[in-house]
Amino acid sequence: MKRILTVVLGLIAAGLAYLALWPVAIAPVAWQAPQDEGYTGAFEKNDRLKALEFADLRGESGPEDAAVGPDGAVYVPTHSGKILKVDIGTGAVAEFASPGGRVLGIEFSDEGELYAADAYRGLLKIAADGAVTVLADKTVDGSPIVYANDLDIAADGVIYFSDASTKFGARANGGTLPAALLDLMEHGPNGRVLKYDPETRETTVLIEGRSYANGIALASDGSYLLVAETGTYSILKHWLTGSRAGETEILIENLPGFPDNINDNPDGTFWTGLVSPRSPVVDMTAGSPFARKVIMRLPAALRPGPQRYSFAIRFDGDGTILENLQDPAGAYASVTGAVDAADGTVVFTSLTEPRLGYLRGR
Repeated sequence: MKRILTVVLGLIAAGLAYLALWPVAIAPVAWQAPQDEGYTGAFEKNDRLKALEFADLRGESGPEDAAVGPDGAVYVPTHSGKILKVDIGTGAVAEFASPGGRVLGIEFSDEGELYAADAYRGLLKIAADGAVTVLADKTVDGSPIVYANDLDIAADGVIYFSDASTKFGARANGGTLPAALLDLMEHGPNGRVLKYDPETRETTVLIEGRSYANGIALASDGSYLLVAETGTYSILKHWLTGSRAGETEILIENLPGFPDNINDNPDGTFWTGLVSPRSPVVDMTAGSPFARKVIMRLPAALRPGPQRYSFAIRFDGDGTILENLQDPAGAYASVTGAVDAADGTVVFTSLTEPRLGYLRGR
C-alpha cells in the first residue's frame, strides 16, 4: 500500500511539474480584459440569422471572405487554396483560380483585378485567367510576411493589408487557426498593418504592435482605415489624411466576440463578423501569464477555442451599430464577415462552413 501511495504521489508531482514548467510556444503578456457586457444594448441577442439561405460550395469549405466581381458573381477563397466563383441566384459554382496557399482576404480593384491576402504566400494579384503573381512576401526592410490576412485597395491603387502575427506564422504553426490561437493566448504586440505601393512595388509598415491585426477596410473617401484588432475585441480607426493623419483611435471597443473581417459597403457603412463569442477563461486569465502557460500545457481539446455562434454587425464610420444579426444556435458557424451583393442580398462568410450563407430583402 505504501508503495502504491508513493507511485501515486510521484505521478501527481510529475503532473504538477509538467503543468508548471514544461516549455510552451507562447510568452504571454499580461493585460486587462474589459468586463464582458455580453449580448446587451446594441448587441442584444436575436435570431435574425436563422433566416439564412445557403449556396453549397460543392465539397469546398472555409469561405473566409467574399468579393463581388465585375460580373456580379461572388468570389470566395477556400481551405483547399482555391478561389471559387459563385452565382447566388443559380447556385452555380466554378473554380476561378488556385493560388495554392491559404487565401483569407480578397478584393477587386476599380479596374476589376483581383487581389488576395494569402496567409502562406503574402500579397497576391490574380489575373482574369487565374494566373498568380506574388506582389509582396516581405517588407522593404526584409521582414517576412508570415500571416497576411485581409486587405483593401485605395483609389490610387495603394493596397493596405494586415499581417496578423509576425511571430506565429500560419504555415509554420499548422495552419491559420492554430497560429491564431497561439497569438491570441500570448496577446503580444505581434500584429501589424502593411502598405503596398504599386508604383515603387515596396511594402512598408503602417501600423505595428497590435494584438492580432485582422480585418481591413477603407473609408469611401480614403480618409481613414479601419482595422479589426481581434485580441482586444475592438475596431480601430487609423487616419490617413487631414490634420490627424497617422493617428489611431479606438472606434468600437469591448465587443462581445472576436471581430474578424471588415468589408465596406456602397453606402459608406461596414460589416464585420464576430467569429466566436468571447471566452471567459481567456478573459479571466488575461492578467496572469503563468495561468495561460498552464492552459497551453493542457491537451488541445481542453484549451479555449471557437464556439458555435452566428454573429455579424453593420456599423458606420462613427462606430454606431446599425444592424445586429445573430443566431445563438450557430447553424452557420464562425461568421467572419459579410458583403453586399449588387441586388441587395447580403452574403455571409465563415471560417469553417462548406457553404455560403445569404439573406435577401432583410
